[in-house]
Amino acid sequence: MARIDYIDDPNAPAITSVVPSVVAVVEEDGAVLLIHKTDNDLWALPGGGHDPGETITDTVVREVSEETGYDVEVTGLVGTYTNPGHRMAYDDGEVRQQFSICFTARLLGGQARTSPESKAVAWVTPDHAARLPMHPSMRMRLRHALERRPAPYLG
Repeated sequence: MARIDYIDDPNAPAITSVVPSVVAVVEEDGAVLLIHKTDNDLWALPGGGHDPGETITDTVVREVSEETGYDVEVTGLVGTYTNPGHRMAYDDGEVRQQFSICFTARLLGGQARTSPESKAVAWVTPDHAARLPMHPSMRMRLRHALERRPAPYLG
């Protein structure tokens, strides 16, 4: 399903839903795990929506596995990202307010594979990630994780 992201755009459509979601920053040998998303054609941290009956850390583990083929263990919290000015409009008419929790995670195993949500899976250095097309909100999450902040970002 295609989507358009709006940030602080006065012409953005009205919000119709809020869906808790997660992303994970997984680092290994100086590289970060990224996916090339199918819905907006941008690079991103792996993640997705929280399902009923899951703990939020179960969501991280499931989403990383589904989108990348890798198994991870959650190790920490980077921050919360709930900007009402960041809206995602989907082609089915849904307009979501951003509600994302960013975690750090440790690689346990697995092998890279794509999914319907990821057309590429790659380990990239932070310098290389800075040159990839990435939504500003995703770039901010990655930057916050790599800064190794003493406390989670609350926004």
